[in-house]
Amino acid sequence: MNNFKMVCLDIDGTLLNSNHKITEKVKAAIDIVANKKNIPVILVSARMPKGIKFLQRELEIEQPIICYSGALILDKEGKVLSKEFINVLEFEKIYKLVKEHNIHISLYKDDEWYIEEMDYWAIQESEITNITPKIIDFKELIKLWKKEGTGPNKILCMSSADEINILKENIKSVELNIYPSKSTYLEVMPIKASKTSAINCLQKELGINKAEIIAMGDNYNDIDMLEYAGVGVAMGNAPEDVKKHANDVTLTNDEDGVGKALEKYIINL
Repeated sequence: MNNFKMVCLDIDGTLLNSNHKITEKVKAAIDIVANKKNIPVILVSARMPKGIKFLQRELEIEQPIICYSGALILDKEGKVLSKEFINVLEFEKIYKLVKEHNIHISLYKDDEWYIEEMDYWAIQESEITNITPKIIDFKELIKLWKKEGTGPNKILCMSSADEINILKENIKSVELNIYPSKSTYLEVMPIKASKTSAINCLQKELGINKAEIIAMGDNYNDIDMLEYAGVGVAMGNAPEDVKKHANDVTLTNDEDGVGKALEKYIINL
């Protein structure tokens, strides 16, 4: 049986239940692992730092975080360990495309969330994450980022499932990492960013072998880390295609699946 030295947890659909809450059973299991057994529990998400740090406080853990699916890694003091961004010219192409199709677009850079208007999608995302976006003219942002030679860490497009499918087919750039995080959300990240590359970075920082890592996730952007870890655990609510890439499948996020897996692999050993 593996002697695990690091736990990597996806957040939405994994750590959080359908009401976007951490259940008491999951909280108790993480407390034992992180604070009693001193095994780092790393939150790995497409979220921005603000959307992760409040969950760390709730769990009473102090560890590095992996944001934007690996495009930004912060140590436990908030210092940047690694950062990748999308070239502003690539963003400009996507911006023109989404405007043609009337699809919502959100931009994330460092610890800021930018939108052009507070529409249905922005309101919904704000309620889920407890974060208020900044409203700004994206054309002005494009000008600024061209001057600075930078760009966003993440682009999030939100619309109906049909529109998102059409958009996915129309973005034909090999320079970007594109995937649906749910049927109505299309996430766009820098090509070099992945949950696995970020975990690998932290491994080196902490001196941990990949066989000593347990990773849990529920969606397509979790597949790489489920395959990479010593043991990859898919949630019971994950699509069947995701489950195929895992070593094990736990209960759903509404049945304390993370807690059950931690009991099985760490707590009850």
